[in-house]
Amino acid sequence: MIISDWLKTATKSLKNIGISSARLDAELILANTLRKNRTYLHAYLDEEIDPRKFDIANARLDLRLDRVPIAYILGYKEFYGRRFTVSPSVLIPRPESEDLISLFLELTASEITEKTLIDVGTGSGCLGIIAKLERNNLSVILSDVSKPALKIAEKNADTLKADVTIQQQSLLNGQIRPVDYIFANLPYVDKDWDVSPELKYEPEIALFAEDEGLKLILELISQASRCLTSNGLLFIEADPCQHSRIIDTAIKNGFKEEKRLNYILALRLICTQNQI
Repeated sequence: MIISDWLKTATKSLKNIGISSARLDAELILANTLRKNRTYLHAYLDEEIDPRKFDIANARLDLRLDRVPIAYILGYKEFYGRRFTVSPSVLIPRPESEDLISLFLELTASEITEKTLIDVGTGSGCLGIIAKLERNNLSVILSDVSKPALKIAEKNADTLKADVTIQQQSLLNGQIRPVDYIFANLPYVDKDWDVSPELKYEPEIALFAEDEGLKLILELISQASRCLTSNGLLFIEADPCQHSRIIDTAIKNGFKEEKRLNYILALRLICTQNQI
């Protein structure tokens, strides 16, 4: 089969099950299988596909037809201009999480002294690693309760040459060293919400939380005021419908709302737990 025919057939199959990115997914699967870029496909539509690679492409297409996320099939996901290795051990980086980086860079633009950041529930490490690459004055800790996730984070840090510390812990439990910034892209999906079929392939531990999706976020807020330095910043990703409850809890724990951007909340510590 030639490239154009495979792409046409694959796209039709993906469209038939309601995948909106059908053509893009088909091109990504075939390009990755052929170890070429998508531009190559467009230039050589009449080229015959090697039989062995044809079988591999079809097997990968079958996975996508079963609604396995394209990032898991390819083994990577682009995030903030860099490529991150992913596996079913970690949540796939989302475009909305890039807003956390944008807001962080905006609010810390004037900082030139050495600062410390901990990325709690780091998963693939994408947030903490990008922060380190964008702000070289940062000392960054990538923290997660999951050992398999930390292995992926460490691999990404090595690949992208980000000098970070890997630390296994649950939320901020046991965190002794004070930090200036906290990133928290924790599970916030309520199990009663309607979710896409692809989510069943991602780790539940990284997606779902009790108490309307807020159990871990609220627990983290209660811990954060003892770990942050004065005027430290806490960045949280959550659904906008959850923001008001998060802010209420944050105020009770000595924070004020600094700014919000779509799914992202930036909270500034104005008094420690001892002062509340």
